[in-house]
Amino acid sequence: MIRDMPRHCANALRLAVFAAAMMASGQLLADKIVMKTNPAAAFPTTPPAPAPAPKLSVPTPELQTLANGLQVISVRRADLPLVTARLVLRSGGEMDPPALAGLADLTANLLGKGAAGMTAPQIAAAAEALGGSLDAAAGWDESAVGITVTTPKLPQALQLLADVIRRPAFAAAELKRAQAQAIDDLRLMLSRPTALASLAASRGVFGEGAYGHSRTGTPASIGRITRADVQQLHDTLYRPDNAILILAGDIDPARAKQLAQASFGDWSKPATPLPKRPSGRSRGRLPPLLLIDQHGAGQAGVVVAHAAPPRSDAGYYVGTVANAVLGGSYSARLNEEIRIKRGLSYGASSRLQALADGGIWLAAAQTKNPSAPQVVDLMLGEFGRLGSTRVSAGELAARKATLTGSYGRSLETTAGLAGQVAELAIYGLKLDEIGKYVEQVQAVTPKQVEKYADKHLEADESTVVVVGDAGQFAAAIRKTHPKAVLLESTALDLDSPNLQSAPPAPATGTR
Repeated sequence: MIRDMPRHCANALRLAVFAAAMMASGQLLADKIVMKTNPAAAFPTTPPAPAPAPKLSVPTPELQTLANGLQVISVRRADLPLVTARLVLRSGGEMDPPALAGLADLTANLLGKGAAGMTAPQIAAAAEALGGSLDAAAGWDESAVGITVTTPKLPQALQLLADVIRRPAFAAAELKRAQAQAIDDLRLMLSRPTALASLAASRGVFGEGAYGHSRTGTPASIGRITRADVQQLHDTLYRPDNAILILAGDIDPARAKQLAQASFGDWSKPATPLPKRPSGRSRGRLPPLLLIDQHGAGQAGVVVAHAAPPRSDAGYYVGTVANAVLGGSYSARLNEEIRIKRGLSYGASSRLQALADGGIWLAAAQTKNPSAPQVVDLMLGEFGRLGSTRVSAGELAARKATLTGSYGRSLETTAGLAGQVAELAIYGLKLDEIGKYVEQVQAVTPKQVEKYADKHLEADESTVVVVGDAGQFAAAIRKTHPKAVLLESTALDLDSPNLQSAPPAPATGTR
């Protein structure tokens, strides 16, 4: 406090504060004068140029394998006493049986709901006592359970991971609770036009393939799952020769292998081979342009989707940059045309999802029902333009800056680092690729982007889905797209490849 200082110090401090206040007031007055006399000088008309690409220094992950087939990957970051432990399976939603969409996701979610004699609250309390929390989920091509703790707590954390992965209870009450919650979540999600359109578009791209169904299931499929189904999937897929233990943070390879052996070394490898992975994609059975009437919906969801190459494709980074140009950020083309220029949506974007056996390139926007026809044409136009015109150097540099900045941020935490390592390991890619992302992105040229889009974004191979109050847009869309097919949302069979229930079998026998 000033009153506690010697008088000469207090006076000096008061003078310094007064001087600073006067300088700030003078600058504020000067700024106001400039704004009144020359408003253009106060506001830049162009954004600043992208900064140089960051220089990433990421240690190369170390791979070791236990006798039971479990792979152990460690990547050291010793600046903080933290470690993320993540046990990843090379199997996910693509392994769901045809009538049990969502089984892999439900199984993963149940792992922490009871195991090794502990109840769900006890498991949560055990994780909290270690300073962390368990997270478990299944995606395409993977299922994972992870936890982040301080370095001294890592042995106990790995033992907790081993318990929930190897000895889950799958209690009937927990299964029933998880099913009820999943069904409620799905009903809410599917009431949103863009979510329903995205699910339908995925069916259009992947058809009856393993990636075509809803990875999180449907209300009908989740309701069909039994405890025996969950137990069988766990027994079949949760095994050491199908698993990768990733340790990212304050740990070296020798310690990583020692701790992995202590918690997972006695995990027995089954004598039976792993089941064969089903094909990810087959020919779609939906029309190229599908309208779904969600009567009374306040807005329409518009989705345009294309098949894309798998993650192992040599052009993966070209595709990543191409998607960034199309719709990977706020300033990308789709949002520029649909939101910024025309105000037709709060946001339009695209994503490129590259998987083990194929991929999908999907663009989405939500708009007013009457403006859905315009958004459809704008999206198709931007897909076409990407493959027919050269991207400017300035636009490409800005999009690359967005990608490299986002990637750098993803590596700031041990959990993010573990996630990036997991993607490389799951798809059998070289682990040192984790440190080469920036140079791979920076090497992409405008010509490569145009060529990639021209090859993979042919207009006659797209799937377009519009969900909303069809009475306000169906007629207008059919004027320019006369072959568009209309379905009622209340009559959809979300577990069917063509979204329609099979007709009843014809009567047999004689009268």
